[in-house]
Amino acid sequence: MTEVGSQIERERSNTLAKSPFRRFLRMIGPGFITGASDDDPSGIGTYSQAGAQLGLNVGWIMLFTFPLMAAIQEIAARIGRTTGNGISGNLSRHYPAPLLYLIVMFLFVANVINIGADLSAMADALKLLIGGPSPVYVIAFAITCIGAIVFLNYTCYVKVLKWTTLSLFAYVIAMFAANVPWADAAKGLFIPHIEWSGAFFTTLLAILGTTISPYLFFWQASQEVEEEELKPTARPLRWAPWQAAAAFQRIRADTLAGMAFSNLIALAIILTTAATLHKAGVTEIASSTDAAKALEPLAGKFAFIIFSAGIIGTGLLAVPVLAGSAAFAVGEAMRWPVGLQRQPKRAAAFYSTLAAAAALGTGITLTPIDPLEALYWSAVINGICAVPVMIVMMLMASRKDIMGQFPVQGWLRSLGWLSTLVMAASSLGLAAQWFW
Repeated sequence: MTEVGSQIERERSNTLAKSPFRRFLRMIGPGFITGASDDDPSGIGTYSQAGAQLGLNVGWIMLFTFPLMAAIQEIAARIGRTTGNGISGNLSRHYPAPLLYLIVMFLFVANVINIGADLSAMADALKLLIGGPSPVYVIAFAITCIGAIVFLNYTCYVKVLKWTTLSLFAYVIAMFAANVPWADAAKGLFIPHIEWSGAFFTTLLAILGTTISPYLFFWQASQEVEEEELKPTARPLRWAPWQAAAAFQRIRADTLAGMAFSNLIALAIILTTAATLHKAGVTEIASSTDAAKALEPLAGKFAFIIFSAGIIGTGLLAVPVLAGSAAFAVGEAMRWPVGLQRQPKRAAAFYSTLAAAAALGTGITLTPIDPLEALYWSAVINGICAVPVMIVMMLMASRKDIMGQFPVQGWLRSLGWLSTLVMAASSLGLAAQWFW
């Protein structure tokens, strides 16, 4: 009976493994998780503000940014997989120390602000749904996120992150509950509309700073290194060039899927708030929870619940990624042992940095500083800081002494530089609006 039961269980497992959804879950990896984590509560706040303030006219930005963010994320992933080191690790080996420390410092500060804002948004969303004290929820969410990333087995934790990405579909459901005028939405998606105003360029840079953000580069590159180290036969591609074709094919599919998913969710949020809040004349949204509260009288209780629950789900995905990318950046810069597959006692400094980033983010929510007020501008700061990081990444990816026989070339390199130029132009446009 035991043998028969074991055989049935094996057949069931094989059947599940052959299902499209299971195959999809096995295929997705660092790129998909990175893309999903891009739609964190702070990003939701930015997209909600864009939709409420500018309406359906900004949908085209998400279509425009897709190839740019996919290209720069693929380049980051290739750097990690090819060299066996993350962005910070390569910076520490090939570039001046002042540049390394400046980039890592800006990344750490921006991530701490984002963590605080995300935890605050998650707590406020839960309070909206069930009531209770927000400070207690902030601490509980922080402990849950960091406890899971520190104490769960890495393979198990990655599965948790993959399943958590499903929470983002809440915004697709909310979009269909919002009675979007699809003809106008299609027009806003395919016909670019530019307004020469400070509000437009501030929103544009905030969107770019959310979709093309430095912490995403650091996280995906470091996760490629982790995935390589976990496989007994895998080696950095510089020393195992025969593995390159399969690795690059996987990276591209994973990254394209992740960035497409990220932009689909962002577009759903923009359309939802444009079709409800902007239409009703509600143009000032300070946070994702403000958007959720404003949605209820306009789109109904169901849309409000779905929108609020999505904030909590995306936060549970994003907070560990933000804290983890900060820890990877600092740890690689200091040449510490890093990696989520390591036991805490074997990478104490790395895990301490991760916990410190989360603790500082939590602390922001318990001070007079309003993390939600700083949220929008943190996205703008991210957009400005991304430019020097992207320039260094593009130079790094082109160097044969770093990338061996796999420097980034051709259309991928062109798209990477175009992405960098777009970020730089947006920053200059914002500066011009401020001074003139």
